[in-house]
Amino acid sequence: MTLFEAIVLGVVQGLTEFLPVSSTAHLRIIPALAGWEDPGAAFTAVVQLGTLAAVLIYFYKDIYTILAAVVAGILKGRPFDTHDASMGWMIAAGTLPIVICGLLFKTEIETSLRSLYWVSGALIGFALLLLAAEWSVKKRLKQNLSMTSMDTIGWKEAIFMGFAQCLALIPGASRSGVTITGGLFLNMSRESAARFSFLLSLPSVFAAALFELYHTWDIIASSAESVAAITAATITAGITGYLSIAFLISYLKKHTTSIFIIYRLFLGTGILALIATGSLKP
Repeated sequence: MTLFEAIVLGVVQGLTEFLPVSSTAHLRIIPALAGWEDPGAAFTAVVQLGTLAAVLIYFYKDIYTILAAVVAGILKGRPFDTHDASMGWMIAAGTLPIVICGLLFKTEIETSLRSLYWVSGALIGFALLLLAAEWSVKKRLKQNLSMTSMDTIGWKEAIFMGFAQCLALIPGASRSGVTITGGLFLNMSRESAARFSFLLSLPSVFAAALFELYHTWDIIASSAESVAAITAATITAGITGYLSIAFLISYLKKHTTSIFIIYRLFLGTGILALIATGSLKP
């Protein structure tokens, strides 16, 4: 790809990685509309190093607190001594399902599931699931039930959101979308669901990026242009990703996810319409 294409796709990755609209879907759709080649699942995974850096920078205090508590707990022989220490182990346990599913279905994720039929179906289907989650939140608020916050997240929420994260392997599902949806069904506040979603993504995104970087290094390092393209995409993804996190956390404090649900429905149906008219190849 050209340097321009790489920068555009890096911006797209950063903006959509953390919003519940699916970065993978956009990295599949935009090149198709522009007449560019599909950058592939490996490109997406490597560029996620940029968005990973964005999460590390934005949540560095939380991450430091959790890691320090985990280490202190191990040294004391009481690994679950504090909630912060437990949080670290909960994130680790919640990561296992997506690691296993990612390895089992790696071929399908990189090939057949990248069909625009799958992408559009996931955009629409998981938008409806998020809508159902919002209805459940609205119902509980009418009953004046208290919401689960970051301070009260337990193993149930961590494991359930960990399994929900597996659905993000389907292009169009959205990692943040499916985990936030899972959190809302478990009575978590929107902000807490988003925060835990981002922290939960750290181990799997890091592992996937390193795995793909190792296996595609020969291609990436094949020319100076290739190295420049992937570097530019990663840096722009990191910058726009940080801004995207800040926006979403602030937005969900006072708003529902309705705007993202509507966007997903329009985008999904729009893709199907373009395929039906022959404007896009699935």
